[in-house]
Amino acid sequence: MRIGLLETGEPPESLISAYGRYGGMFQRLLGPGHDYTTFDVQAGVLPKAIDACDAYVVTGSSAGVYDDLPWIDPLKGFLATARDQVPLVGVCFGHQVMAEAFGGSAVKSDKGWGIGLQSYSVSKAAPWMDDVAHVSAPGSHQDQVVALAPGGQVLAGSDFTPFGVLAYGDKAISMQFHPEFDPAYATALIESRRGTRFSQEQADAAVASLAAPNDSNRVAGWIGTFLAGAWQPKV
Repeated sequence: MRIGLLETGEPPESLISAYGRYGGMFQRLLGPGHDYTTFDVQAGVLPKAIDACDAYVVTGSSAGVYDDLPWIDPLKGFLATARDQVPLVGVCFGHQVMAEAFGGSAVKSDKGWGIGLQSYSVSKAAPWMDDVAHVSAPGSHQDQVVALAPGGQVLAGSDFTPFGVLAYGDKAISMQFHPEFDPAYATALIESRRGTRFSQEQADAAVASLAAPNDSNRVAGWIGTFLAGAWQPKV
């Protein structure tokens, strides 16, 4: 499968040499059995045609969907056009910008930061998911989806993040947490922001939570099954 990685952000510069960029993290998550192309969306680079790739993954970013940045509206336009044409997967910022592109809303939440291991209860299992009641993965976000787009469906969430995993028909899914984050990177990211974006106490609790088992491999399997489309009825 030709997977286009729509890279909307990058790790702090001090962490790139050790952990790589977000596009590379998704390649590790989804495995070597695909042909990957990375698009530097922040630099204004988008696919020239929807069918340039078989599917697209929208990465996380330090930007907010509400920021006045020249690349955000073109990305929303691309996603709105691509919806229902090719499989789309959004993670964190990707989750939020897909919601906005499809007619929902995302804002900077007054709940504050969600960092460390984030756990969601599964309210509805899609055919590409397995039968599990709860799912956990590293998270790092202050922005949240607060209004569901028309045609959207909530699959999993928590009291802190009600719109944790969303689906839009058969060809678009998104999630707020970061299955592509290795716990070591998630820890390093927290440490790089300790005492600035969140308090020492918040950082301590978040780092400690990352020592627990997570479901990133399970979520990778969900994404892989979704992208493969094998769960869809044949026509």
